[in-house]
Amino acid sequence: MYTGKHARLRPLQPAFIMASSGEAVTYRELEARSNRLAHLFRNRGLKRLDHYAIFMENNSRYLEACGAGERSGLYFTCVNSFLTPGELAYILNNSQSRLLVTSVAKLDVAREALKEAPNVELCVVADGPGESERIVGLDEAVAGLPKTPLPDECIGTAMLYSSGTTGRPKGILRPLPEQPPAQQLPLFDFLEKLWRYREGMIYLSPAPLYHSAPQAAVNLTIRMGGTAIIMESFDPERYLQLIEQWGITHSQLVPTMFSRMLKLPEEVRTRYDISSLEVAIHAAAPCPVQVKDEMIKWWGPIIHEYYGATEGLGFTACDSEQWLAHRGTVGKVLFGELHILDANMQECATGTAGTVWFKSGSAFEYFNDRERTQEARSPDGNMSTVGDVGYVDADGYLYLTDRATFMIISGGVNIYPQECENLLITHPKVADAAVFGVPNADLGEEVKAVIQPMEGIMPGPALEEELIAFCRQSLARQKVPRSIDFEKELPRLPTGKLYKRLLRDRYWGNKTSRIV
Repeated sequence: MYTGKHARLRPLQPAFIMASSGEAVTYRELEARSNRLAHLFRNRGLKRLDHYAIFMENNSRYLEACGAGERSGLYFTCVNSFLTPGELAYILNNSQSRLLVTSVAKLDVAREALKEAPNVELCVVADGPGESERIVGLDEAVAGLPKTPLPDECIGTAMLYSSGTTGRPKGILRPLPEQPPAQQLPLFDFLEKLWRYREGMIYLSPAPLYHSAPQAAVNLTIRMGGTAIIMESFDPERYLQLIEQWGITHSQLVPTMFSRMLKLPEEVRTRYDISSLEVAIHAAAPCPVQVKDEMIKWWGPIIHEYYGATEGLGFTACDSEQWLAHRGTVGKVLFGELHILDANMQECATGTAGTVWFKSGSAFEYFNDRERTQEARSPDGNMSTVGDVGYVDADGYLYLTDRATFMIISGGVNIYPQECENLLITHPKVADAAVFGVPNADLGEEVKAVIQPMEGIMPGPALEEELIAFCRQSLARQKVPRSIDFEKELPRLPTGKLYKRLLRDRYWGNKTSRIV
């Protein structure tokens, strides 16, 4: 969120506006706020390549919390605002964060997490007062600090966390060159062109700012001198109303948002003027063919899709015309070199599914996790994968058919089933547990658990309610199973490995794709 150029060119233009409250923050004010917080970081001893974390809901202080890191050479980790104290503490410790920025709404969770994160030296409450030497209010902490840039300004970037099928999420660390913050990183140059951003654009952001796509989208909007309208939370009718109210030109969504808007009554869908929209981008989860087809009929050929991981291994993309000619595709490769390989690392024939690998994308590593970095790379180290499975057609368009990792994507949110499995197995009434995604017409997938009860334990609704409540105590709500089924015995191989696919396939039936 570098604002230096536009704070001079358009100081009184809103850099962003909060959708519900209408609070507008100008480029001049965002520049001053970001600089003051950057000075606080330096005063607390944070130097280039150090780490801090942000744990907040969408609010009017979020962007300055990111912008301060982007102009002081720091890595900042935007944390899922629904995490429990234990989950937050893990990321604070794993990311080696020395400082946490949080909000009044999230302070209770943050306070508990800090008990397990001794290396966090300071917690800054962005929108409220402090309460101790360790937990301070932002306004009082930056009072008197300069609103001008640091003398040693250098570019910083987000280190976000991605999913894994086993264990905990992992931080994605990208090399950070020594360059001024006014010069954006090459990946953002690519995204700016891909998403067709332009000067004067008005961007509607309907998603949580801790996600990688909204992070990049809002960042680029501000670098382009546009105005971002930030929704505190997504509501389908409110989204349409905001397009009309602000003359929105660009937006980025996930398929669940499409689905929810399509379910609005016809009179509501047609009530609002959406003709200002130039580009509507979607990603984060593959879009059901029927949903995308209906959206193109409704909004016209302005819908663009891309496929890529937070790791930035590579990107594919397609516009509406390309998609209509190759229905179901996630696009043609634009960044990185795409390969579809079988289990023996041999190229698959056209139309034959295999693991999706990319070569020559942007460099990355999993922070302080050499083993998992190596697992994501080919034996020769030249290619990387996140475990998706797909095929390429004769025209070079990629189609996704499965996820080798069993990662669940629910409403665009990545969920790691192993965390839930590991928790359920600790319950005294559970002998074995499997967690995976099953079809959900709205979210794409939802979390399902299949449980083998301990001998003598009666399965049924009472046990289901007990286990779901047990999960809620320790897991963010997205990770909690929506329903639980029971089996006398779960299918395990002689090696002890759970043969989860046998269970999951019962719920997906004869679908040729595992993606709804």
